[in-house]
Amino acid sequence: MFQHKNGFPSFQITPAAECPYLDGRKEQKIFTIATKSDSVSLYDTLAKQGFRRSQYILYKPLCVNCNACLSVRIRVHDFIPSTSQKRILAHNRYLKRQISQPVADQSHYKIFKKYLTHRHGDSEMSEMSEYDYQDMVESSAINTWLIIYYAEKRRDNNSKPVAVCITDVLDDGLSMLYSYFDPAFSKSSLGTYMVLDNVEIAKKSNANLKYLYLGYWIPTSKKMDYKSRFSPLEVLRNGQWIELKHPKSYTPDYFPEE
Repeated sequence: MFQHKNGFPSFQITPAAECPYLDGRKEQKIFTIATKSDSVSLYDTLAKQGFRRSQYILYKPLCVNCNACLSVRIRVHDFIPSTSQKRILAHNRYLKRQISQPVADQSHYKIFKKYLTHRHGDSEMSEMSEYDYQDMVESSAINTWLIIYYAEKRRDNNSKPVAVCITDVLDDGLSMLYSYFDPAFSKSSLGTYMVLDNVEIAKKSNANLKYLYLGYWIPTSKKMDYKSRFSPLEVLRNGQWIELKHPKSYTPDYFPEE
């Protein structure tokens, strides 16, 4: 059970497994389930402490002797795109955005599978079925958006999406859970573009949406390197959000020896 009689959430810890990002390290997570009426406030609270969501599960790395995964978020109202990011925005200005409810679509799943095969063919996610994908998209107890990007001028039934982003709406910002795109558009830097567009959405949606949560950044990990290119970026360390000013000075941290 994940709910105590007094209303406080109960947490559990996953068994140790091989870390998918750093060789020679083990991965563990602390997690709880959020499906009840207080799930929104629970997620809002835990997100500020570095938790992420997967379906109804709220989780955070809790690895023995390792503290490499650092939660990061962009301060959206202070964000100014770099020269290269401005080029990416200009290059993709033809894209049309649609924000919809999180409902799985077969055309999106096909893009998802192509993306995983191209980018993460050796990951567990590459084995996800259409049912698994539907569960990933639709299993949410909070306000979740499915942001779809079209390469065509029209957004009718004949239009074909090229990129999709699953984004949660928190009380103080947006949280990008997962984004993917058609590998045929790899040269368009659509991963970076969707981050930039989520920043713009947060700026225009609500004055209270101050942050864009990007999940975890691991120093020296090439898969995570793109996250450090957004500024001002805040990183959660020792329970405090501080501005990340010198990304290259960070190394994957170990916990101090007991």
